Amino acid sequence: MMQIELRQQLGLRQQLVMTPQLQLAIKLLQLSRLELEEHVRQEMVENPVLEEAPAAAAEDGDGQEEAPAAAAPEPATAETPPARTSDADIDRFLQNHAAEPPRMPRPERPEEYPQDHDERYAVRNTLVDHVEWQVKMGEFSDQERQLALMIVGNIDRDGYFREPPLEDLAVEVGLDAEDAEALLETIQEMDPPGIAARDLRECLLAQARVFGLEPAIVRMIDKHLPDIEKRNYAAIARAVDLDIEDVYAAAQIVATLEPRPARNFVTDDTCYVIPDLEVKRSGDEWIVVTNDDGLPRLRISRYYRDLAGRDAKARQYIREKVRSAQWLIRSINQRQNTMLRVTQRIVERQREFFEHGVAAMRPMTLKDVAEDLGMHESTIGRVTTNKYVQTPHGILELKSFFHSRIRRVDDDDISSEAVRSRIRKLVEAEDPSEPCSDQQIMRMLADSGIVIARRTVAKYREAMGVLNSSRRKKCF
Repeated sequence: MMQIELRQQLGLRQQLVMTPQLQLAIKLLQLSRLELEEHVRQEMVENPVLEEAPAAAAEDGDGQEEAPAAAAPEPATAETPPARTSDADIDRFLQNHAAEPPRMPRPERPEEYPQDHDERYAVRNTLVDHVEWQVKMGEFSDQERQLALMIVGNIDRDGYFREPPLEDLAVEVGLDAEDAEALLETIQEMDPPGIAARDLRECLLAQARVFGLEPAIVRMIDKHLPDIEKRNYAAIARAVDLDIEDVYAAAQIVATLEPRPARNFVTDDTCYVIPDLEVKRSGDEWIVVTNDDGLPRLRISRYYRDLAGRDAKARQYIREKVRSAQWLIRSINQRQNTMLRVTQRIVERQREFFEHGVAAMRPMTLKDVAEDLGMHESTIGRVTTNKYVQTPHGILELKSFFHSRIRRVDDDDISSEAVRSRIRKLVEAEDPSEPCSDQQIMRMLADSGIVIARRTVAKYREAMGVLNSSRRKKCF
């Protein structure tokens, strides 16, 4: 018969414990600048102890703990949690400031309306509104107007009507296929021309009808659009019985048509990138500074310090909120310091890039920087993701400085970004009538000691948005 007994055993094992401070430090480290601002604003709403220090108070230095700070004498890594704060330290902190008069927040001046206030809050008509207005103003039957509004309601971002099938909508409203096709053709000739087309050919044909283009051009769009895209003008000339010069001139006219009818109705606001850091030149050295403009400078409110001395229950509540506030402030300072250290190391390794540009960028991996700073590779990944730096060559993501290594025959290794830059320069310097093929580019790179495969050249070229040689060719 099996016997069950209880016994105690002593064992030793290693285990990583994620303290709340460490979890907060890691969370803040991987946030982008906008996400950090949003997180800080949310913490200020939830934690009444936190308040934003005015600029004058920050300059006077009233002895309160604030964040963010540009630098610290001994910056900690993201893998080290902020220093623990005991209840005795918090009690001492509250007692030292209890005698000070409470500072009530000053009423802020009402912000003036920005110059673009009217433009910002103006109601803009969408593409659907614009086309629906034309449909409602047209002479259609009830069934045709219903079908037209259903078509307009299914227009995609580019201005195309790709689904559902027109036949299904026609059956739903009780129209036959021929009337539905005629109605769709009428909609396609509305403003903007080519709207609600089902493919590029229909879109360009509608514009050709509206603009009254010559029958030869209409026939080229209808029957030879793939050849126009490939610039195969000789085949088109043989098919339409025209001189190649006339075909080329007609293709130039086709190129002026709009392939995306909804382009002018896209109302997405432009998103501007605010750099987290800036690299400046000072003499022969490159220095890195953090950009703290726009980030709230946090401090612990004196009003609640005074309130803590009046009520025991309030004191316990405020003690917890002060602890949470100190963790947040120190974690933000630690985030800024870690970003500063990583960027300084990147600048040291990529000095030639800052002096000469993209063509001089060196190969570098996350592991290289992690080993230099004694951090984990995942920490460097968190620091460089969605973080931007202002350089003499523009605003770049920190992640863009890390590229794979490409071997050279009799020289140092080169980064993949530098190879892309060379391919771009070779394409820009080529003869437009005889563009370089991927094979020729591969040979020219090999002559300079960069040995890569032809498919690698094609991959880099496509990543840069450069067309292939047949589509780059210009006959005249």
